[in-house]
Amino acid sequence: MKESIRLGHIAGIRIGLNYSVLLIVVILVFGLAFGRFPAVHPGLSTWAYVVAGLVSAIFLLASLLVHELAHAIVARRNGIEVSGITLWLLGGVAQLRGEPRSAGADLRIAVVGPLASLAVGGVFAIAAVVAHAATGPGLGVDTLAYLAGINGILAAFNLVPAAPLDGGRVLRAFLWWRHGDRTSAAITAARAGRVFGYLLIAFGFLQFVVGVGFGGLWLVLIGLFLVGAASSEEQQTRVNAALHGLRVRDVMTPSPVVTDAARSVQDLIDEVVLTHRFSTYPLVEDGRLAGLVTLNRIRSTPPEERATRRLADIAWPPDEVPTAHPDDPLTDLLPRMAGRADGRAVVLGDGAQVVGVVSPSDISRAMHTSDFRGSRPYPPPRGADMTFPHDRGP
Repeated sequence: MKESIRLGHIAGIRIGLNYSVLLIVVILVFGLAFGRFPAVHPGLSTWAYVVAGLVSAIFLLASLLVHELAHAIVARRNGIEVSGITLWLLGGVAQLRGEPRSAGADLRIAVVGPLASLAVGGVFAIAAVVAHAATGPGLGVDTLAYLAGINGILAAFNLVPAAPLDGGRVLRAFLWWRHGDRTSAAITAARAGRVFGYLLIAFGFLQFVVGVGFGGLWLVLIGLFLVGAASSEEQQTRVNAALHGLRVRDVMTPSPVVTDAARSVQDLIDEVVLTHRFSTYPLVEDGRLAGLVTLNRIRSTPPEERATRRLADIAWPPDEVPTAHPDDPLTDLLPRMAGRADGRAVVLGDGAQVVGVVSPSDISRAMHTSDFRGSRPYPPPRGADMTFPHDRGP
């Protein structure tokens, strides 16, 4: 899930919003301000209901952020890099680079989110009790009670043993510990997520048909998301299993054609594109990566402009180009390649010089030859930390 608005950093973790989160804010405010709150506390002004709805929506987003921060902080403590957190329509996503190296780490990262939601719900529940004792029943007390309840529901729902929910991660960790096979455990959890998603779709559709309300459509939407996410997770698990143990250097195309960012597009076509078989051209400026040009970017440049436009004008900017070190695990790079720079990545050496590129065809070849390597990903002993040969650093 891509962020649309960057909010800043908490504990060194980038926090952002996707525009879709605005939809859930509108739905929450409208439902609370013109539904729940007037029904429970009639006779107040419309503005009082709207303000209470806005406060509820903002604190709910803050609760989701706490949930994801808990995942991110524990993941980082277990050796997994966290690129950021994005809040969106159906909750939040902590973007982790890499996978837990043991079933215990997997369990800790998974369970801390629901525990954080329960803790936040407990804080709101205590605040509601204190407020009720001080002022008696009222709209403010009901707002706090609503936030306590919704956090409890969030924790309970996330503990359903179905990926990509946290409960699915708990199931994966247990099966991994029990049988010593992380791949099989992850596939089982993903399939459970798909089944749960289909059940939500069926139940939501039934609710809508019998006229219970439009809440059924919300269940259908959540179910569709779970089915899609679970299917994607199963596919990613199979990819990671096939490529496990490989380093970026094992699949990259070394010594690519590196060219000057100030060069014209037509010049590159005449002197390089028509005489070489490469489809990816890193750009450099003062010895540093300055962007990435692919055949797709060249093809999209109008022919009449190719003689005057510089490569820097049509290139993917450097901050949008995934980069890696030759010794980085390939499976850590793959998520960063998705949807960026035409699926390409640039490999940089110790001095930040370009030493290779990774393209979809490189990944495809590695996938097709995975059976010949004969290595078993995530081998026993059960739950033991996996070792990665040639790791850089201490």
